[in-house]
Amino acid sequence: MNTVKVGFAMCGSFCTFEKAIKQMEILADSGYELLPVMSFNAGSTDTRFGRAEDFRKRIESICGRRIISSVKDAEPIGPKRMTDIMIVAPCTGNTLAKLANAVTDTPVTMAVKSHLRQSRPVVLCIATNDALGASAQNIGRLLNRRHYYFVPFRQDDPVNKPDSLVADFDRLPLSLSLALEGKQLQPVLC
Repeated sequence: MNTVKVGFAMCGSFCTFEKAIKQMEILADSGYELLPVMSFNAGSTDTRFGRAEDFRKRIESICGRRIISSVKDAEPIGPKRMTDIMIVAPCTGNTLAKLANAVTDTPVTMAVKSHLRQSRPVVLCIATNDALGASAQNIGRLLNRRHYYFVPFRQDDPVNKPDSLVADFDRLPLSLSLALEGKQLQPVLC
C-alpha cells in the first residue's frame, strides 16, 4: 500500500500550536508522509507561546522537509498531486472566512484551493474566538460544502469566551482516517 500524503497547514491560532504539533508527530510516527504549510503569520510571528523560528525548526524536523510558506510554492500542490488529504490545524476564523468565500491570498488558502482541484478531502481543525459569532456563517457554509470535514469541536470557555470554539485535536487522526473514506466523524459537536 502507498503511503498517504498529508498536507498539514497551520494558521495563527498560536495558543493551539503545541496541540497541532503533537498531532503532527503522531501522524508522522504512524507512517503518514507530511507536507507542512504555514500561513504568513503562523510562520513568522513570535508570541508569548513561542518563537516562530523554533516552531518552524520543529515542524521541519518532524516532517523531514521544508515548510511551504509562499502562495507560489503552494500552487503546485493540486496539479502535481502532492497530497491525498489536506489538514488545516489550527484553522482560524480568518482562514474559515477565506475558504468559505474563495479568497486565496495565503500559503494555506492556496494549498487548500490547489488540493481541492483534485476533489480530495480537507480536514478543518478549528480554533477561533468568534466561531459562534461572526465566523458561524462560514462554519455553516463549509459544513455544507463537498470535500470539507471537521474535527469535532466544542466551546473551550463558555463563561469567559462564549463565542469561542476549539476542535478536539486528539480526534484529528480519526477524523483524517474517516475523511479519506468520505465520512465525517460524528458527533461534530463534542
